[in-house]
Amino acid sequence: MFKSIKYKLGYHSILMLTFSAGATWLFVSGRYFFAVFAAIVALTSLKAVYGQFRKFNSNIILLLNALENGDFSFHFSETKMSVREREMNMVMNRIRKILINAREEVIEKEKFLSIIVETVPVGIIIMDERGSITTVNRIVLQWLGLPGLVHTNQLRIVNESFPEIFLGLRPGSSTQINLFNEREELQISMRATEVNFRYGSRKLISLNSIGNELESMEIESWIRLIRVMTHEIMNSIAPITSLSDTMLYILQSEASSDGKDLQKNAIEAFETINTTAKGLSSFVESYRKFTAVPQPVKKPFPLRETLVQAVNLNTQAAAEKNISINIVPQDDLELYADKNLIMQVLLNLLKNAIEAANENGEIQINYHLNRNGKTVIDIINSGQLIPKDILPFIFIPFFTTKENGNGVGLSVSRYIMRLHGGNLQHSVSANKMTAFSMLFL
Repeated sequence: MFKSIKYKLGYHSILMLTFSAGATWLFVSGRYFFAVFAAIVALTSLKAVYGQFRKFNSNIILLLNALENGDFSFHFSETKMSVREREMNMVMNRIRKILINAREEVIEKEKFLSIIVETVPVGIIIMDERGSITTVNRIVLQWLGLPGLVHTNQLRIVNESFPEIFLGLRPGSSTQINLFNEREELQISMRATEVNFRYGSRKLISLNSIGNELESMEIESWIRLIRVMTHEIMNSIAPITSLSDTMLYILQSEASSDGKDLQKNAIEAFETINTTAKGLSSFVESYRKFTAVPQPVKKPFPLRETLVQAVNLNTQAAAEKNISINIVPQDDLELYADKNLIMQVLLNLLKNAIEAANENGEIQINYHLNRNGKTVIDIINSGQLIPKDILPFIFIPFFTTKENGNGVGLSVSRYIMRLHGGNLQHSVSANKMTAFSMLFL
């Protein structure tokens, strides 16, 4: 019996153990099954994500390459795909449309600028530092008589020195050249400007034909000069003619029988004629002085020392009106010019400044380098400003408002500055004082 019970218990135990082992195996096998299933799902998802990533990445690379090459013919499909992929393609297509609109706007602006460049009466050349020309408009080719222009070396056909002139023209500076063709001689003013682009800087040279303008100004200057000279000569000749007529009448008149009166009248008449003739001779001498300015012999010399010498020569005249003359800068500059001619200009300007300044007035002398590195000398006086109706005539030879003036001081001074390649200009300073500036270009 006990054996039977034992047998039965053993059998049930075996069954229970077997069932427990099976349940345990199923449980463990189920976990493995779910783990494997989850891993397969995860790998499938990762593969899908990686595929999407590669596709997006490929599309973005395609977009960037197309943009870099300026090719906007691509288009990304927006149908039969996932929502995320469609949204991505829509974004890239929108970027394409924006860039196409921007490019078309740039092209329109370039066309507009190209039309302006070709139609303006100003020559335009854009070149690099090696002389390669990227842009040249039609009017330059017409002036030069060339079918095309891609390098400055081609300019040797027109003039042997032109390549060096064009290459050597620094930004901010200017010069003039003469061009000859079958129809006319052209006077061309050239000015250089630096233009910065994405790929580097370029030099833009603008060319202006100033021949007609110069001719117009020259005619106007001659008219003014002739008007002044006619006025001066007529003022001198009129009394001579009048007195000559009077003397002839007295000599021919029978009523004039008194020899003493005749002698007295004759002496007075000849004294007047003599004085007038001397005045006319002085006027002619002033003209000779104006036309006898020599060509400058340029050498370097210290500027401040020269200014001090000019001031010392005018000390007496300034002291008579108790005028102070101050040279403002304390440092020195070296000037490359003809010292004697520049001294003549300084003495003329200081003499005029002393005459124009009020009693107990002030004269300031300033000098500096402008933004182009060129020397500028300013002579400023505290006198009354020059009237506006007189300003257009102050540089005309022989024009003067002074009782004993000859009217050649300013004109000769400007002529000397022009011989140095510079200019003499009038202006009103910030504190409402008259200024004459010597500009060395």
